[in-house]
Parts: sequence; structure tokens; C-alpha cells
Amino acid sequence: MATHVTDNPADKRYEIAVDGELAGVIMYRITGNVIAFLHTETLEGFEGHGYAGELVRQALDDVRSRGLALRPLCPYVEEWLGKHPEYADLVAA
Repeated sequence: MATHVTDNPADKRYEIAVDGELAGVIMYRITGNVIAFLHTETLEGFEGHGYAGELVRQALDDVRSRGLALRPLCPYVEEWLGKHPEYADLVAA
């Protein structure tokens, strides 16, 4: 199945699509140069396939490319970061 992650700034969320169908989102808020990830949700029927982790990874790659710092307010993102220390440098002091 093909996945695609995009930033949807109008709705303040990153979205993952699977074969063109919305599968999950990360809601965010940007203040200055800090992006806060507020909530991660995998939509019904897409749970258990690793899409949330893929969404977080690609969203964080975008955060890095934009030079933003991260405030991980979402428990899922915070737990994910604990398993992926290569992204720890993004977390705002």
C-alpha cells in the first residue's frame, strides 16, 4: 500500500493517506519557531499497520527541514520519540 504524508496548514495538521484515502492525522499549533504536536489519530480501519509511526517520522523530517523546534504534547509522539533518539535534537528546550 502506498502512503503519502502532507502538511495541511489550513487545518493545522499533518495527514497520511494510504492509497489516496486519509488514514491518520497529527494536529499541531505553531508559535514562532516552535511546533507543538497536540494529538495523533489513526482513523478506523487503519489501526495496527504502523501508519501513525510513519506519519510521525515524516512529519518530524518536515519539521527538521523547516528549522522548527518541537514541543511533543501528544502522548503518542512523546512515546515515539523515546524509541527514536535520532529525533531528540528537535525537542524544544
